[in-house]
Order: sequence, then structure tokens, then C-alpha cells
Amino acid sequence: MTKNTADETKKTYTKQTYTKQTYTKQGAAGSTAREGARVMGTVLVTSGTGKTGRRVAERLAALGVPVRAGSRAGGVPFDWQDESGWAAALDGAEAAYVAYYPDLAVPGAAGAMAAFGRVASASGLRRVVLLSGRGEPQAAVAEEALRGACGEVELTVVRSAFFAQNFSEGALLDSVLGGELVFPAGSAAEPFLDIDDLADVVVAALTGDGHAGAVYELTGPRSLTFEEAAEELGRAAGRPVRYVPVSGPAYAEVLEGFGMSGPEAGFLAELFATLLDGHNSATTDDVKQVLGREAKEFTAFTREAARDGAWHG
Repeated sequence: MTKNTADETKKTYTKQTYTKQTYTKQGAAGSTAREGARVMGTVLVTSGTGKTGRRVAERLAALGVPVRAGSRAGGVPFDWQDESGWAAALDGAEAAYVAYYPDLAVPGAAGAMAAFGRVASASGLRRVVLLSGRGEPQAAVAEEALRGACGEVELTVVRSAFFAQNFSEGALLDSVLGGELVFPAGSAAEPFLDIDDLADVVVAALTGDGHAGAVYELTGPRSLTFEEAAEELGRAAGRPVRYVPVSGPAYAEVLEGFGMSGPEAGFLAELFATLLDGHNSATTDDVKQVLGREAKEFTAFTREAARDGAWHG
């Protein structure tokens, strides 16, 4: 679960408000964006109320960049299932952050990306940063569909590892609170990525030069198995958390038990099993390449999440 699957999760805990002062204190992300930025026009943030979208919107606003936070029910209507509203959302915008819901690997995503690319090109958009999944073959097909349709629009692709925040404000929060992390990851290791690092990279690519055509693969600095992650989560949360590995079909049954439809549950279980087979275990230094600093360590994430009350439930 990398990105948009969790982006629309309704369970959101603490929401930080970023000012220019607090954002620049985060280090290289703020300074890189400022020093490399041109005078920016409006940026459309799709899925603007999701986990990644709201962070990107907050950071852009902190830099003084005009932001349009698009969502299905927000002030700027934007629905991936309704192409009729896209042109209005893009009208007059200079750049866009694209986070496709529910995931770039789902059937129909490539068609949606091609359609968005055509609308973006016709609207005169200058730059797009696309959130994608690391090691997802079908997501790569959707990337190419957008690339082929957007013409002269500058495209940067950000492929993300599994979000660390899935444990603190996403689909696995209840599992951590319940003490059993049931998931189809086997013994594979994953370099969990802190979403704040992702948002900093996206903002740098949106506001600075030198990122056109780039494909960044973002990971944390260390790979952990889910068993190791559960142990660290338990220490930070102050309660035992045990990893329970299950098969893909068994996990689909778990999801259906929580009210998810059979097809959606099957898709997610199959996606997780594909992503967490070990082929994504290696780390990269792309966060450092873009931001000039190391990616956040998983232990630091757990401590910050515990401090902010993520697991007080």
C-alpha cells in the first residue's frame, strides 16, 4: 500500500498546520524549494484532502504558492471518475500534483492518465508531478499513458515505497491499536517511506527546476520486515504489536469482513502480495538526491507518531 489506496482513508489523526517559519525549519526541503523556485502560479493538488495531497498543499501554501486543493466534495471539485470537471480545475493553473485514486495499478488508470494528460496539455499546464508506486508494472503503464498524452507538459514521476503512515493514520492503524498486524507480506523487507519526505520531494519538483523527465524512486534509509516493524511500533506505542503473516486470499477475506467489496479486497490483496515479494527491498538515495538530506528513519517516524498521539486510541 503505497499511496492513493491510503490517501482517501477517512481515519486521519493529527493534522499539522505549516507556516513559512515552521516549514523552513524542516531543513533542506524548504531551502531547496525556495532557492530553486521560479515565481510560481497556481498549483492544482488532486486528492487534496488525502494523506499526501494535504501535506503537499500545506507546504506549497507555506511557500506562498497559490494552491487549489481538488477533491470530490471540496471547494475545487475534482473527481477522477468525472472528467467533465477537470478543465475547470486546471484553468489558469501552472502545475499540478497528480495522485490517482484508488491506485495507478487498477484497471482503467491508464485511460484516466491519458485523458488527464490531454486536458492538461490543452489547458496550458506547464508541469505535472505524478505519484506512482514503486515496483508496480501496471502503474508504469499508467505513467507512460500520461507521458504520451501530455505533450509539452514537464512530467516528473515519484515512485514511492510503502508509506510508514499507513501504520499511524491509514488502513493499518486499527491493526496496530489491536495489537495484531495481519498482512500478506511474508518475511519480505520493505524500506518504509515517511510521507513527509515524499511531500518535500513533490514540492521541490513542483517549484524548482531540473526535475523535468525525472523518475524518482523514494524509500526510507533502512529496510525492515513487517515483524521488525511491528516490534518498533509496539515499543513506540507502549503496547505489544505482533505481526501475523497471512496469504493473499486470507487477507482478502479479512478485508471483506471489514465491509470491503469482494473485487476491491481481492485486488488489494493481490497488489500487496505482488509488491511485498522482496523485489522492492533495496533502498535508494533519491530523497537525498532531491532534498540534500537523508530520508527519515522508521524509528524516528514511530517516535514522532507516538508523540503526536497516533496510538492513544
